[in-house]
Amino acid sequence: LRPCQDYRYLNSHTVKNAYPLPLISDLIDKLKGSKIFTKFDIRWGYNNVQIKPGDRWKAAFITPHGLFEPNVMFFGLCNSPPTFQALMDHIFQDYQAEGWLIIYMDDLLIHSTDPALHRERTMKVLKRLKEHDLYLKLEKCKFDVKEVDYLGLILKEGVVKMDPIKLDAIAQWNVPENVKAVRSFLGFCNFYRRFIPSFSNLSKPLTNLTKKDVPWEWSPDCESAFRQLQELFMKAPVLSLPDTAKPFFVMADASLHATGGVLMQKDVNGELHPCAYLSQTFSPAERNYDIYDRELLAVIRALKAWRHYLQGTSHPLTVLTDHKNLTYFRSPQNLTRRQARWLLFLADFDLTLEHVPGTQMTPADALSRYHSPDTTADNQEVTLLPDTLFARAIDFALVSKIKESTPTDPLVLSAVRAIEDGKSLFPRASFSDWDYDGANLLFKKRLYIPPTQRKEIVTSVHESLSAGHPGITRTINLVSRDFWWPGLSTFVRNFVTGCATCQSHKANTHPSTPALSPIPSTSTRPFQQVSVDLITDLPVSDGFDSLM
Repeated sequence: LRPCQDYRYLNSHTVKNAYPLPLISDLIDKLKGSKIFTKFDIRWGYNNVQIKPGDRWKAAFITPHGLFEPNVMFFGLCNSPPTFQALMDHIFQDYQAEGWLIIYMDDLLIHSTDPALHRERTMKVLKRLKEHDLYLKLEKCKFDVKEVDYLGLILKEGVVKMDPIKLDAIAQWNVPENVKAVRSFLGFCNFYRRFIPSFSNLSKPLTNLTKKDVPWEWSPDCESAFRQLQELFMKAPVLSLPDTAKPFFVMADASLHATGGVLMQKDVNGELHPCAYLSQTFSPAERNYDIYDRELLAVIRALKAWRHYLQGTSHPLTVLTDHKNLTYFRSPQNLTRRQARWLLFLADFDLTLEHVPGTQMTPADALSRYHSPDTTADNQEVTLLPDTLFARAIDFALVSKIKESTPTDPLVLSAVRAIEDGKSLFPRASFSDWDYDGANLLFKKRLYIPPTQRKEIVTSVHESLSAGHPGITRTINLVSRDFWWPGLSTFVRNFVTGCATCQSHKANTHPSTPALSPIPSTSTRPFQQVSVDLITDLPVSDGFDSLM
């Protein structure tokens, strides 16, 4: 009999113990190469930890025979799991540090490659348990086995698979009749999602039922998703345990609705075998990405999910993708802010992007497309080519006009003298930033624009057909790619703010002004009260930017 009390009120007023419980995936990763296993189960679990005298009244419980105070921790106290885990880690910290013992709460697993060494380790653990008066459930213990069930998984040398008992529970699960039953089913399945390709896509109709303000309706799509999940779990693949001594391969792909990824390594026959699957749907904003960014996001998600395997490896990582344009991503080019962030993240990995024909991308492609109503070949949505095949449209007549007026500009003359003296024109700029070829003044390889041509330059960029009247930040980025002058950002900001086309066609994102109301007046004769209004931040004209 295991006493269990309702400690919700006590837990809400308890300072939480932040001692971390180990991740099951991290524990399983430590088993690579092991051939022999011994599993122990601690009897009485939390009841092995005494409650400090003076605090026992807090956990008191009532019975028909009166009020009782427990001497030991009960199931239901919020700090019972971290406290018990901390106790076990403290008792066996030296064995855990040696790497042959893993502990999750009351479940201990000893793993070895040599039978004689394994028996020696088993005796060490049994002796340590005896020293601390910890007893075992003999019926749940297994000694010197080559295959063991641990934490809901079946483990043996080099592989991990699902527990058949848990699979039977999923196969016999009744059709959910309410939201609570759907959440229970998804929660149970979520533990094994690493075995199921396209789990997030397939479970989407069921997940939608759990959203707030969504009416309950068990549709044919929900029934299909429920049955297909049951079938996939019954046919779940066997996964290899990741081995950091071998090269890793990541296959990533994206569809219109989700991304998919497969972590793989080569087996003894030299063939790629899956170690883990990953499937994740797009958010509403991510669905608006073009195909280039969606494919790149698939790679980023896979690397983030498995970065503890892939960073700092002794072998280069190979990323397989069916989107050939990604192979140019690390080449010099103009990137958006989002792509620049992703490039910075990729710099932490020693990786090679390798193009693979779509016919060979079946696993990752299925992860991203499974149960997707749209079968469009999304890789053909946009044609992207290397930057070397494109030329930026430039008004050559305007550039020639600028070059003609540049030598007489005062700033150019000052810059030329500074360059001849080996100095920088501005304190914050280095001498190497400047260059002058007799006709053009360049600052950081960008052409200097005299004051008389600045408005023409911004107009040509902002109003070009390819740009389409972009906002302030985008216009600044476009202008500063090829041109420079002091105060460029301020000049562009004032120009875009005063653009009549932008003001009349673009939506106003600022709060609406309140309705006008008459100003109370107590004057008794004309000109006793005077009111003034100002219009500011207009485009500069004759040195002024305001009206009164």
